[in-house]
Amino acid sequence: MTGWIGITLGDVTGIGPEVALKAIAAETAGDQARYLLIGDRDCLLQLNQKPGLNLPLKSFSGYGDSGRFFITNPLAEPLPVNLPAGSPLAANAAVAALRDGGQRCLRGELDALVTAPVNKESIIRAGHKFIGQTEFISELAQAKRTAMMLLGTDEHGRWLRVALATIHISIKSVPEKLTPEKLALAIELAAQACHDLNLPRARIAVCGLNPHAGEGGQFGDEEIKTITPAVLAAQKRGLDVVGPLSGDTVFHYALQGDFDVVVAMYHDQGLAPLKAVAFDTGVNWTLGLPFIRTSPDHGTAYDIAGKGIANPSSMISAIRLAKQLAKNNR
Repeated sequence: MTGWIGITLGDVTGIGPEVALKAIAAETAGDQARYLLIGDRDCLLQLNQKPGLNLPLKSFSGYGDSGRFFITNPLAEPLPVNLPAGSPLAANAAVAALRDGGQRCLRGELDALVTAPVNKESIIRAGHKFIGQTEFISELAQAKRTAMMLLGTDEHGRWLRVALATIHISIKSVPEKLTPEKLALAIELAAQACHDLNLPRARIAVCGLNPHAGEGGQFGDEEIKTITPAVLAAQKRGLDVVGPLSGDTVFHYALQGDFDVVVAMYHDQGLAPLKAVAFDTGVNWTLGLPFIRTSPDHGTAYDIAGKGIANPSSMISAIRLAKQLAKNNR
């Protein structure tokens, strides 16, 4: 038995609650995991009436409750119905759910946390200092050595796993923020992730920052001054890592199975190829936390919210990864 999987509903004016329920419904026969949905109860109960769902949802009172599917609302009052997309009330509720789920993990009450999408702009407009869920969870856990990994499979079942040395920053600030310490951390956490996944090896490729990895310093010296020293230092620590390799070819070889993880220098360098091959199955996994946290690799999709057509594939993948990691951890 996997144990307790917490799922925050994210922004309820988006597709988070819908894909969460659809994903759980798809997973019910696969195991005996227990699910704690964290967010607005009335929203979930209304969605649960849709065809193909009708999960036996119960209000949560304690971890000794009988049953498998529970709802808990961190807020004292339910949200008003028919909130507009990006409502400040929905943004506040999303932050409250994220905080509640993280705190439950820190207390050891949940085996893993899966976080549905939020809208950063809406949260900021609601008055919160917010960069992203990864940063929020890391700060909540007081975890200073974290990294983002995205992973997914293509239509042939081939995996692509990408760890990011830097994440939510502007392109022009990447060279300044790309330090040997950040690279060393991303490489180290990528190797640990392979072990957490029970992979038979942990072969890591490190991207260059510049086209063609700088052509020996002809355009850009970050490869010479920052990336190569970090790779050599990791090799001395016994890690199976190579680089810097050109970003325009390394993902092809990783997809062929030559590498288990690619360490990308910035957000879109890693996520563009990942989403090209695994758009529907991509999962966001926060490495370096004291607990397991995964998330679907898509946004709130306000334009299709409430229409019942949201694809739950990425949420299913996020839940499955969370359960796999929880099982391996146990």
